[in-house]
Amino acid sequence: MKRLFAIVFVLAALGARAQEIETSTIVVPIVGNIPGIGVRWVTSLELRNNTGAPVEVWMLLPTTAEAPAFNRTLGPNETVVMSDVIAQAFGTTTALSPLKVITTGRHSVTVRANVYPVRADGQVLAAEPIAVDDRPSIYPVRSLPGLAFSDDFRTNIGLVNLSEDKSATFVLALQRLAGRNVAVSRITLPPESLSHTSIQSLFPLITSGNDFTIVVETASPDTFVYASVIDNNTTAARFIRPNVGVPVDVTP
Repeated sequence: MKRLFAIVFVLAALGARAQEIETSTIVVPIVGNIPGIGVRWVTSLELRNNTGAPVEVWMLLPTTAEAPAFNRTLGPNETVVMSDVIAQAFGTTTALSPLKVITTGRHSVTVRANVYPVRADGQVLAAEPIAVDDRPSIYPVRSLPGLAFSDDFRTNIGLVNLSEDKSATFVLALQRLAGRNVAVSRITLPPESLSHTSIQSLFPLITSGNDFTIVVETASPDTFVYASVIDNNTTAARFIRPNVGVPVDVTP
C-alpha cells in the first residue's frame, strides 16, 4: 500500500506523459529527525540541478507509515538546501527512514546529505556526511568496518529492505579478524522496512570491543546497509558506508 501511494503520486504528477519519461533514482540510506542521548539528530539535504535543463524532483520516505511525498521543479543550475529535510519537505517533526530521490531524465540531480546533533540548548554540533547510493543495489556480501561499542563509543547498525513485495533476510557476522566470526545474527525484514538498532541488540553476548567488522550477507536485491559510530563523550558521529565483498586479512 505504501509503494502504491508513491507510484500513484508520481504518475499523477507526470500525467499522460508518464510512459514516455525516463527517471533516475538516488537513495539516501537514512534520514531523520529523532531524539538521541542528550541531543536530537537532524538531517540536512542539498539538491543541485547540474543537468542544464529543468527537472521534476520527487522525494519519498518509503518505510514510514504514510509514505509522504514531496515534489518540486528545479531549474537549470538551481540548488535547494534544507537544514531539516524531515520538517521542510515532509511537514513532520519526527521520522526515521531511507530517502528516495526520483528525478526526470537519465541523469539525477546531485544529492548531498548530512546528519548533525542539536543539544537541548539549541547548540548545533559538527555535521557528518551521509553517503548516498546511486549504484545498483544487488550486493550479496557487504562489510561494515571500524565498529566499536564500549564506554567511549556506541554503534548503530542499519538494515533496509526497499523491495515492494518480498521480505529480505540478512545474516550478520561479527569479526575481529577477517574470516573469523565472533558471533552471528540473523534478521528478516518485511517489504519496505528499516531496522536501525544498536550493535549490542544484534549481538547481546558481546559486551564490548573496538575495531570490529560486520559482514552482511543477503540474497535480496533493493537492500542497503550502513552503520554509525558515535563518540559518547563528544557526540561526534561517523557514518560507515559498506564495502562490497568480504574483508581481506592484510596481516603478515
